[in-house]
Amino acid sequence: MRTTLTLDDDVAIRLEKLQVERSDSFKAVVNAALRAGLDALSAPAEEATPYRITPHPAGGCTLPDLDSLHEALAIGEGEGFR
Repeated sequence: MRTTLTLDDDVAIRLEKLQVERSDSFKAVVNAALRAGLDALSAPAEEATPYRITPHPAGGCTLPDLDSLHEALAIGEGEGFR
């Protein structure tokens, strides 16, 4: 099949490099690249492995009473409130 195809500059450069490396025709390199790309697009997507974390204890709360905002702020500011 004959068709006209407009290639982006970066794609054309990569195809020309492959053509030189493989000592093949431009048509053969384009067809090989299209086949590889179509195979990759047609393949089922790999399922991502779920990320697992291991919880570690971070220590207990250092505030004696969380019901008293005044006391919590005083301790946080280093006033030594008791």
